Amino acid sequence: MNKKPQIPATPMTAASAARIQSATAKAGNGGIAKKSFAARAMSAAAKNTAKASGSKGKSSR
Repeated sequence: MNKKPQIPATPMTAASAARIQSATAKAGNGGIAKKSFAARAMSAAAKNTAKASGSKGKSSR
């Protein structure tokens, strides 16, 4: 059975990701684990921001 990944109804924003990261850091003595929800939220926000601005994630030199 193939399950398609669910697409969130509302894309993660940088402000929302920052709020999640802040709450996680406060609860965890300032640390954020690599594969935590807060880390995934920041990654998703960065991808959504890049997608909205038309960037492909590569620097232009």
